[in-house]
Amino acid sequence: MFDFRMSLGENFASFRDDKTGQYVFVDSFDNREFNVRFGTASKSEFLGAVVADSSEDLNRRLKTLVDTALK
Repeated sequence: MFDFRMSLGENFASFRDDKTGQYVFVDSFDNREFNVRFGTASKSEFLGAVVADSSEDLNRRLKTLVDTALK
C-alpha cells in the first residue's frame, strides 16, 4: 500500500503503490486543507479533502482517507 510521508510545508506530493502502479496525489494551496486524488498519471479521481494541524496528523488522515476509499 502507500507510505505517506508528507509535511505541512509541502504543496504537492505523490505516492506510488509498487504492487499496483497506482498513485495517490495530494495538493494544497494553503498547507492546511489537502485535496487527495487516486489513479494514474493520466487519469485520477478525487477521493476527498483532509484538514491537518501537523505533519503527523496529515499523514494519519491521508492513510485513513485512502484506506477507507479503497475498501
